[in-house]
Amino acid sequence: MALIKTLLGKTPEFGENCFLAETAVIIGDVVTGSDCSIWYGAVLRGDVHYIRIGNNTNIQDNAVVHATYQKSPTNIGNNVTIAHGAIVHGCTIQDNVMIGMNAVVLDDAVIESNSIVAAGSVVSKGTVVESGTVYGGIPAKKIKDISPELLEGQIKRIAKAYGTYSGWYKEV
Repeated sequence: MALIKTLLGKTPEFGENCFLAETAVIIGDVVTGSDCSIWYGAVLRGDVHYIRIGNNTNIQDNAVVHATYQKSPTNIGNNVTIAHGAIVHGCTIQDNVMIGMNAVVLDDAVIESNSIVAAGSVVSKGTVVESGTVYGGIPAKKIKDISPELLEGQIKRIAKAYGTYSGWYKEV
């Protein structure tokens, strides 16, 4: 079972049917929806502000989710993939979004629905990633619009796949 820690009177809360890997760390004011998965080495630290996560969201291995003290909470929507090693900090991520491996999303950024932040990118403070786009680079800029094939074939497929993968671990 993951390390789940109460801090400052706040205990993490989880929706139904969530998978929490044994080495995940979830602290303080963190609330998830149902059918979420938080993978090995991931850290969700709701110590300085809250973290809210929608349904069917996966936070993969070694990702970090944090916020800024009394200023910038972290809100993550439904059907979101936060890939391996990503850092999500004090920002808003809407529905059907993929944050690529080792990407960084900084304070007060907004990642609108149906978008991708490419692997290794840095989304600067206050940046708005427009709905239906792919952003990449350092700092992240618009690369292209998302086709329906990319939306279905990447964003929605990966979110659904992680629900399947987490089921394998629940059976063990």
